[in-house]
Amino acid sequence: MSAAAKSSDGVHVTTEQLVALEGRARNLTFIQKAKSHQQLAGRMQSALRGRGLIFEELREYLPGDDIRSIDWRVTARTNKPVVRIYGEEKERPAILVVDQRINMFFGSRRAMKSVTAAEAAMLCAWRILGSGDRVGGFIFGDGDIEEVKPYRSRNAVIALADMIASKNQTLNSRFTDIPSPASLDTVLQRVAAIAHHDHLVVVISDFDGHGETTRNLMLALSARNDVICLLIYDPFLLELPKAANIVVSGGGLQAELSLSEAGVRKSIDTFARNRGRELMAWQRELGLPMLPVSTAEETAPQLRRLLEQSTWRQRRR
Repeated sequence: MSAAAKSSDGVHVTTEQLVALEGRARNLTFIQKAKSHQQLAGRMQSALRGRGLIFEELREYLPGDDIRSIDWRVTARTNKPVVRIYGEEKERPAILVVDQRINMFFGSRRAMKSVTAAEAAMLCAWRILGSGDRVGGFIFGDGDIEEVKPYRSRNAVIALADMIASKNQTLNSRFTDIPSPASLDTVLQRVAAIAHHDHLVVVISDFDGHGETTRNLMLALSARNDVICLLIYDPFLLELPKAANIVVSGGGLQAELSLSEAGVRKSIDTFARNRGRELMAWQRELGLPMLPVSTAEETAPQLRRLLEQSTWRQRRR
């Protein structure tokens, strides 16, 4: 493992820390109570489209067949008992898209956004593997994109953890390259090239640099696959202190902003809230779940709570 250095300050994350999340992922559930007026005890629905049964054929009833599988309409037409045969739905590969750009290297409380994104990605990866599906992903920074092919093995998930940790540990406050907002669209194009249908795509990012192209790519992906967005955010911009100076950077340039000035505070607040509303509108417009994950709280309990509360409808075949 290349990213094995100890780190517990929330600034960077190690492979060991990501691998250790396997135990926390076992408590996650992608099952939620169905909102139904029917009084069926134990009725549940999946927040993620898992393996189900798909229709294969009709055939004549044979002794030992479950009478509940009889197709009564066809039976009435043919005057012979006919049953419907179902097979198990094929596996669904999962692709995690993990943002590790310099814009993610920010955090005012428990952890950097980049660390929270890494934790959320690995919690999803372990949970998906535990469900028996293949899992891989794309980890992208400002200048490059790393790909891990989907596999159904613990070693593959550990390799994914190692790659995420390696990318995470390259982020630092001395970063001087110009951030690349377009890299979000670039990685989504890479995902679209391989996720032709029936994939689970989990995009874990603050969605910095999103635009019309991002929206169209997400729409195209969600038309053929299940797509979940984990919106990583830091509550600092939503709870600005009344008197402080902050330094913001666009890579090579820096500027100091005084939060004691009402105009500055209002501009930052308006920007943060408008951006949040714009992203959350995707959930209504595109039918995409946009689940907000805060850097100020532990990731696993948040993810569990958000998935349990999510009421989005999964894509139907």
